[in-house]
Formats: sequence, C-alpha cells, structure tokens
Amino acid sequence: CVLLNDLNIPLLLMLINGILITAQAKEEVLLDMNAIGGELGWLTWSLDQVDKPGWEVVQKTLNGSQLYTYSVCVDEREQDNWLRTTFIQRRPSASRVFVELKFIVRDCNFFDSSSLTCKETFNLFTSESDADVGTTFRKGQFRKVATIAPDEISKTDLRINTDTRVVENLSRKGFYLAFQDIGACIALSIRSRVYYRKPALAHCLAVLASFPETVAGWCRDQALREVNGVCVENSISEELPRMHCTVDGDWVVPVGQCQCKPGYEEVKDSCQECQMGFFKGEASGEKCKPCPANTQRLNSGALFCPCMDGFYRAPTDPLTGPCSGLPSAPRDLKATTNAGKLHLSWSPPADTGGRTDITYKIECQRCEGTVCQSCGEKIHYEPASVGLTDTKVLVSDLDAHLNYTFTVEAQSGISLFISQAPQQVKRPVSTSALTTSLLYTDPPKITTMRLVAKTSTSLSLSWDVSPRPRAHSPPIRYELTYRKKDDNLDVTTYTVLILEKNSVQIFELAPGTAYLFRVLALSIDNSPGGSSMEEQFETSAEESSPNKTAVILGAAVGGAAMLLIVVVVLLLHRRKRNPHIRQGPEDTYFSSSDPTEQLKPLKTYVDPHTYEDPNTAVMKFATEIHPSHIAKEKVIGAGEFGEVYRGILKVPGRKESAVAIKTLKPGYTEKQRQDFLSEASIMGQFAHQNIIRLEGVVTKFKHAMIITEYMENGALDRYLRDHDGEFTSFQLVGMLRGIAAGMKYLSDMSYVHRDLAARNILVNNTLECKVSDFGLSRVLEDDPEGTYTTSGGKIPIRWTAPEAIAYRKFASASDVWSFGIVMWEVMAFGERPYWDMSNHEVMKAINEAFRLPAPMDCPSAVYQLMLQCWLHDRAKRPRFGDIVNLLDKLLRSPDSLKTIADFDPRVSIRLPSTSGSDGSPFRSVSEWLESIKMSQYSENFSRAGVVTMDQVLQMKNEDIKNIGVRLPGHLKRIAYSILGLKDQTSTLSVFA
Repeated sequence: CVLLNDLNIPLLLMLINGILITAQAKEEVLLDMNAIGGELGWLTWSLDQVDKPGWEVVQKTLNGSQLYTYSVCVDEREQDNWLRTTFIQRRPSASRVFVELKFIVRDCNFFDSSSLTCKETFNLFTSESDADVGTTFRKGQFRKVATIAPDEISKTDLRINTDTRVVENLSRKGFYLAFQDIGACIALSIRSRVYYRKPALAHCLAVLASFPETVAGWCRDQALREVNGVCVENSISEELPRMHCTVDGDWVVPVGQCQCKPGYEEVKDSCQECQMGFFKGEASGEKCKPCPANTQRLNSGALFCPCMDGFYRAPTDPLTGPCSGLPSAPRDLKATTNAGKLHLSWSPPADTGGRTDITYKIECQRCEGTVCQSCGEKIHYEPASVGLTDTKVLVSDLDAHLNYTFTVEAQSGISLFISQAPQQVKRPVSTSALTTSLLYTDPPKITTMRLVAKTSTSLSLSWDVSPRPRAHSPPIRYELTYRKKDDNLDVTTYTVLILEKNSVQIFELAPGTAYLFRVLALSIDNSPGGSSMEEQFETSAEESSPNKTAVILGAAVGGAAMLLIVVVVLLLHRRKRNPHIRQGPEDTYFSSSDPTEQLKPLKTYVDPHTYEDPNTAVMKFATEIHPSHIAKEKVIGAGEFGEVYRGILKVPGRKESAVAIKTLKPGYTEKQRQDFLSEASIMGQFAHQNIIRLEGVVTKFKHAMIITEYMENGALDRYLRDHDGEFTSFQLVGMLRGIAAGMKYLSDMSYVHRDLAARNILVNNTLECKVSDFGLSRVLEDDPEGTYTTSGGKIPIRWTAPEAIAYRKFASASDVWSFGIVMWEVMAFGERPYWDMSNHEVMKAINEAFRLPAPMDCPSAVYQLMLQCWLHDRAKRPRFGDIVNLLDKLLRSPDSLKTIADFDPRVSIRLPSTSGSDGSPFRSVSEWLESIKMSQYSENFSRAGVVTMDQVLQMKNEDIKNIGVRLPGHLKRIAYSILGLKDQTSTLSVFA
C-alpha cells in the first residue's frame, strides 16, 4: 500500500514479504509540551492543598533554554496527588490517540527516612467532555488507562524513561489526561506529547498482481475497502486476487494470491522458467528446487526429475522426492533360547538405500536329516514374521532337537515395486538377506510336585521333570521359591533356593502353617524352563505334650514379648509428643524394603513462631542481602504483602542470576512484617532441588524484601492451561515425580505444607517443578469460595483432606490427599478440581464417597494412585516415599502408562458438557465451546459452516481435524464432548 502525504512528495517504498509497502500513516500531534516552551497551566489537586502542594512546576536551564517539568516526591503521610492537563481538542478522525510519556522515577532506596511510604509507579487517567470545564475537578469523572512503571529506576544519576500508552474509543469533542501519584518521586518531562495517526491516500501494488490506485478509509469504523487485481503472465490464482486497504493505508487480508505456474518461479515480479537441473511440480510461491539425489537433470521448465538407472521411487513416493535403491543385508543375526522360546535379533543394514521405511521379513526352514522344508504356519512369531520395524522377534512352538534355518531379509518401500518388475532389478535380492542355523533344544519342564513328609517345623518335597532324549540330557538345576500364605500382609517375603536335585527338605518352618511353593527348572545355560503351578503344603500342628525345654522356651518368648511391648509403648509415647510425626497403622502401609531407611538421621523443621523474637529466626535461617546487590527489572505480579518483581541478584564474587523479589507494601504493621518474613524463615531451612530456593532477605533497611530463585514458566496450573494437550503422559508423570520428591523431603523434615495445590507449584524453563508458598498465616485464596472458615482459620476446601476440614487434623497424610488433587490437576492440564461445584457440594460429595473421575487420557496406574491418596482412612494412604518409588517405576517402564483409565465425558467435562447454564440444550455453538473451554475454536467452526448444534452432533473426528483442531488433547476434548451430547437423555449432574 503506497501512502501519499498532503504535498505529494516522492513515494517511499519498502519490500516486505513480497508486498511493496510504504511508511506508516502520518502522525498528527494534539499536544506537544516541548513546543509550548513555557508553563503549561495544568491543574494540580491533592488531599491537602495547603500543607501538601503535590505536583509542582520545576524550571531548569539547559544549553541556554528554559525547560519545565512537573515533579512530585514522596511524603511522610498518605498521598493522593493529581495533575490534570488542559482541555485537548480531539480531531474528528482521532478516536484512538497515543500518549508518549518521558519521565524519571527515583529509587525508593534513595530515601533513608523510615516513616516514608514509597512507591515506584504512578497512574494514567482520562476523561472526555464536549467543552472545557475549567478548574472544576472531580476524580469520579476519570477512568484509568494504565499503571506506569519505569524500565530504569534512578539512583544517583537521572535516567529518562519513555512509555507510550493508547487511549481508545474517544467520541466527544475533547478530553483531559490526568496523572495520579500515590507515593512516588517522579519528574514528568515537557517532552511528552499526545498524537494520533492521520489517515492517508493509498495506491496499492503487489508482486505478481497489480491493483488500481485506491483511497483508504478516513474513519476507523469504516469497513475495509476491497480492491480487485490482475495476475501477471505465467502466474495463476484459484480465485480473483483481492486485497483490503485499512484506514492507516496498510494492505491486509490478501485473498486469491497469484502464484507462478508449475515449471516457473518468481524472478523480479515476473514468472520465469526453472533452469536446467531444477524443477517445480506445482503452482506456488516457492522457488524452483534442485533435482534430488539419484535423479536425472532435464531441460529448463521441468515439472519433476526422473530416477537414474538402478534407482526407483515407490508408488507412494512423491515425484519431488529422491530416488532410492535396495537396502543391504541385516547384520549380526543372533539366536538365543529362553523359557522355551527362541529369540532372534539383528542389527539394521549398513546401507538403507537412502530410505527410512525399512522393514524385515523372516523365513524359516526345518531340517530332519538331509530333508528340509518350510516351517509353515505351525510356529508362532511375536509380533509377526513380515513387516517388522523392530530388529528382534520371538519364535515359539518349535519342535525339540531339530535343525532350523532362519533367514532375515531387509525390505523397503521399493521392494514390492521391484519384485513386480524383475527385469529392472540391477542388484540381486539375496544381498538383502541374512541366514542363521541352529539346533533347537527345549528347556526342561516341571510336571508334578508332591509332599514326601512333614513335621511341625519342616517339609520334604519332590517333583518330576518332563522326559528328554538321553543324547541331550545335560545336568539340570532347580529354583525353588516359597512363602508363607498370609493374605493380610502388605509386604510378602519370598525365600529362593537353587538346588541340584529334584527333592528338598526345608527346616525352621512355623508349626501348623500353610506355605506356597513353586519350582522352576534351569538348563545348563541357566535359561529357565517351564515352572510348576503354585502348590500349597502345610506343616503339622505343634505337639500338645509340653516338655521342660518347651516350658523354658515359652518363658523366654514371653519375656521377649513383654520387652517388645515396653519398647513399642515408649515409641508411641514419643510420637504423641511430636505433632508432626504421623501416627497409627499408616506407618506399616507401603513399608520400605530397606529397614535402615527408617533409621537415617533427619534434619527436623523448626517452627519460626516458637522464637520469642521472630527476627531471630530470620537471622538464623536466612542470608541478609544488601539492597544495592538487587536490581529490579519488571513487575510480574502482586502478592498478599506487596508487589513481586523479576530482577537480577549481583552479589560480589558470584555470577549474576535471575531472581524473584517479593516486596512489602507501604504502610505495613509490625505483625504484617513478621508474617511476611516468617515465610523466609521457613524456606531458609529447606535445601532440595524440588523446593523453591531462598536466596536471601532484606531486613535491615526500610523496604523489606524476600529474594528467591526465578521460575520462568510461573505457576503450574496456569502453565498447563496455556499448554493444554502439548505434553505426553510420560512428561506429566515426570513433573509429578519432582513434586512428590519435594514433598517427601518436607515430610522427612516433619513439615506439613497444608496448602499443596498446582497454583503453589512453580515451573522453570526445563519443566522442573518446585514446591513453594510456605506462608501459613495468610489467606490461602483470593476467591472467597476457595476457603472454608473454622475456628482455626481458612483452608482450601477442594485440596484438603476430610479430617483436616472436619477436625483441623493436618499431617503428612493430609498433604498426601492434597497431592492426589495435584495429580488430577496435572493430568487434566490445570482444570479446576470439582469444576463449578460449590464448597458445600464438594464437602457433601466427598463424605458420600464421591471421588474425582479419571481425566481424559490419564494412565490407569496414575489414576489408581490418586484413589489411594484419597482413601478416607488416612492411615491407609501411601507415604510420599512410596509415591516417589511408584512414579519411578512408571517412568522406568513407559509401557505401563499406555493402559488408559476409563473416561466418562458426561462426568469429566463440566460447566456442563451436555447442557446450557440453565439446564437446557446449548443455544449456540459458541456457548457449547465456551462450556468446555475451547472457545478459541469458535471462528474455526464458523468458517467451516458449522453454526448449529445439530451440525455439531453430525461431526466425526476427521471433521474436527479438517476445521483446524490439531492438538491431540483439544481434539479429544471436543470429540468426547460431542459423544456426551449424543448420549444425553436427561439433565445431567455430577452424581448422575
């Protein structure tokens, strides 16, 4: 779009993405403070016009010129200072103006007085009017535009900041701007200005298409102007090329772009033939490409390059791709036997012929004497004998003591094509095969097991082995495994014996007790054969006639039992004295297999509130940092106590590092300061890679701060919502493993978190999750519905265990319940637990044994662990050590995550998924998409012509993909919701 100014000066052209564009529309200034050159006569207002003048005009001389600024600085009392501009006349076309501010903000650390309440930001307001109201000023007439924060804070030197903000939807004859100061030290430069962008005439040109001169719109509310164009020679377009001119003179929304024909490419706004050795097979804006590997070069204007002799394309290969040859033979073919099966493995061919679709075919021959024949369909291959992509196969159902020959052939996508045209083959097929021969002998198998004799403390057993030819009868060893039959124990102990003969006598057994036995035969190479079924045998009851030895033994046992009872009572008494240690039967649930693990000395958490002076705890557990070592960069949030900044920590002798800086808001009380710093006293006691790291504190200066490591991706729940469907189950379980490791560390230190939730987990740029938010005295949620008030304070209902809600019994077991909710949040990509249910409904549902259903695509093993965490009896919930071990096992065996838990879309997709907010069917497609949090696809459905719910019900998975839904998680959410709509026959609730 070529812009013309009022003087018709020569056109300034810029080539951007193939479109010729000029500079942006001309800026028209409405207010230029610098151009006035004197006092501006702006209105000032403050709470106390006499004692606190607020904004003042400051005159300075620079290079012989008088410069003016409006300045205000922090005071010892509450501040509310306003500076209002004079009436600014609006031009008819200026419904959207830009405010360019140049200002200086003084660093709060510059002031030493402890009574000052200092801030480093100020606010911009605007008010519209049809006439100048003079000196009349009412704050209620102004609407806020933005909070202005400096990029650079001035310390000893003065650093000028520039910030441009947009004021939109102006419609009256003029407007005022106002600046509010609530406690900062600011100088507003007169070099600031207010302007708008003036519409201009536009003459439109584009590469491969020409457009007539066009006048752009003069009003922002005017629709875009559509202009038709004409394609250049040797270029085509599926539809008439069209462009749209905006009010700013920009080309937007191209339709029907012209593209060079096949065999032609774009060269200097025209289409020319591809050179020799290059080709282009379709009309597009791309350049001609060089002929790919193993192809012939043709004359200019080629649409494709044919294959050279001895190289081919498969029928499914594109004509634009390279040609390839046959693969060479596989390498290192090996055969081993194990458990009655034959394992074949090999290495890929050294030469794949330039292809990646390599598969393998297995052929088998069996030989008796000198006669060989095909194995036929008798033997079984796992997973298959043809089309293998892996370099191994398992063969079973072989006959013993026969010679077998196995041939492994490497094939590719061109193999079938060559086999159908053998005259074209330049290389024999046999070069792609590898052969091995072996004598197969099956391992021994256990047939029967019998009881030979028994006493009250011993059992004698024997067993038989399947018959084997005498010529092939090497020695056999046996593996005997037995255990006590006891269904009530969670931990089972097995005893394993390796024996040289098929009988055994086992001593030191318990009288009158049943034992389960299993025998496995081992061949000479230790490969296991078939094992026996698990058999049960029972020792005899102990003799009823006591003798003297039995009496003495009984007395000794009784004495030992009494000693054990005394020890147990002492341990229980010690546990009751420590409120942080879990009590009850949960100590034996999921017990560790390593008894020494329970004896390792652990560092114990110290509650900072036990110190008479809380400052002592801060000094003991946190490092003091001087404010000069901290550089604030940007406000990234606001906590309960004040603003949170991203910044840089510059400690001498250490590398600079990014940090998060929590500040204490002005006007705080001493109790608020102690509560603020108590979180640092807690964090300073922890040192674990999955716990947020405390860098230090600032306590010896007026503005207290807590400095922690900076987590680039922020809170876990918001991060998952922003990346819905982008992570695999394996990655999500990895995140959960990190959280569980951090909680195990806290639990081992006897610390109870009480507020474990995805919002309190932070994520860094390597997706490592860290537990944070250790302030126990604050309100746990901003949402009043998020907490349940009892005599002891507020708790987050959706994440809290039933006993903690009812009796305020917080322990490691209640943190385990919360971890189960965090697991659900992670697997549901940050969805709100219990959806739109009220807190009262949540408590009622939990007490009636309702549990959150499995999220979509959640592995069954992960959901089962959630249910274990949500057991009503806290003694039966797993410990964090058990959770870490289980998650480690899942991560070591990714196949265990492939089994998906049952998913009911009618329960799992809320707001609800099958009816509108009033219980009736959805009135529109957009309302339905909003209910399942997929409103970003409303335009996709509209463009595809799907505008009614009846059309939605007819859609299939392929239809959803075709309208542009690509993320797997989003695709499944929409598909499952449609399934729920089809199954709906009545109004659905979460308890349906």
